[in-house]
Amino acid sequence: MPNLSFSMLRRHRRLVAPLVAALVAAAVVAGIGLATNSTPSTTTAFQKVPVPTGALALQSATVNVVQSVSPSVVQIEDQRGLGSGIVFDSAGHIVTNNHVVTGAKSFTVTTSSGKRYPATLVGSFPADDLAVIKVSGADLKPARFADSSTLQVGDIAIAIGNPLGLLSSVTEGIVSAFRQAVPENNGVTLPSVIQTSAAINPGNSGGALVDIKGRVIGVPTLAAIDPELGGSAAPGIGFAIPSNLVKDIAGQIVSNGKVVNSHRAYLGIRVGDTNGNGVYVGSVTAGGPAANAGLRTGDVIVSIDGKPTATTGDLSAVLSELKPGQKVPAVVKTQNGAKKTLQVTLGTYPGS
Repeated sequence: MPNLSFSMLRRHRRLVAPLVAALVAAAVVAGIGLATNSTPSTTTAFQKVPVPTGALALQSATVNVVQSVSPSVVQIEDQRGLGSGIVFDSAGHIVTNNHVVTGAKSFTVTTSSGKRYPATLVGSFPADDLAVIKVSGADLKPARFADSSTLQVGDIAIAIGNPLGLLSSVTEGIVSAFRQAVPENNGVTLPSVIQTSAAINPGNSGGALVDIKGRVIGVPTLAAIDPELGGSAAPGIGFAIPSNLVKDIAGQIVSNGKVVNSHRAYLGIRVGDTNGNGVYVGSVTAGGPAANAGLRTGDVIVSIDGKPTATTGDLSAVLSELKPGQKVPAVVKTQNGAKKTLQVTLGTYPGS
């Protein structure tokens, strides 16, 4: 998607209250206006508009989904701001985005009914922007998760979360596309995402994207930002982490407190940018894939698997599409300016 960048959807708490107040004020003004002009004319004839049976059935199904899923979607709050989460199991585990909980260990969870509970961090995996927190002693309703591999473009998608601190807000759209190697604005590249036209706003992060059967198909995480709109969100372009990845990573965190098998390719280096001239290798992990292939501190990686790596973002994107165990060529420039090609057997990104 050319000319678009991506923004995570957490919203700072200080920005929420004025907006909520403005919404309430607008509602009051609108209410007064409606009350003043709402008396129907005695001469007006109202004609019943026929509604197709299929449309009524779809509306009823959507209402049922919202009523069923909303109790499983919570608001997560800490000293930095607000986000959303999904109740993962009956033990009180809640899955959310890592960027929602980064920098905090304790949280306040608010349910759709307004009940508030303390929660603590169980574990996180920044590489996939996922984390798990836990509430103890609360009777929370776990969500049902779908098999995201069966999704098709055009499937109905309903987003439920707490954008701008507004509890249990709902938007609807469709599955628009499936994307690979989508970068966040913090150096993380998500290996695959669901693109949806359902409106995704700040505070939706960590909430639920669900199908018409009320099953979670993804976790809303990113919104596209269009520079031509002054950095505003591009309408109808949001992204969610697929439910199959969410189930896998969250399940590992619940069972082990960390991710033990990330399924992500790993080089074992620390890197820096060179103004678009390749990725500078700042250090090499002893015994890691890069070290075993002969990569050295001071080298500059020009390409991996035949794909240019002008920046660290490029390198992250290339690695996100590769798998542990693959053997791929890496073209590097040495400190003396010579070019060489190394054969690297990729390792598994550590989950701790």
